[in-house]
Amino acid sequence: MAQCPEVGTVSQGKTPEEAVDNLKEATELYLEEFPLEEKKRPFITTFEVVPVVKA
Repeated sequence: MAQCPEVGTVSQGKTPEEAVDNLKEATELYLEEFPLEEKKRPFITTFEVVPVVKA
């Protein structure tokens, strides 16, 4: 499952890449119908969590 918490859209796919592609489409369609207010500019970043291997 993929989600965009800024607007509340969610999607899924058979692979992570497909889920993200579907999420992009869902978010674009949502924003066409319900555009964000211009004065609100959230700070958005991405990061990856790497599992820690214990010795």
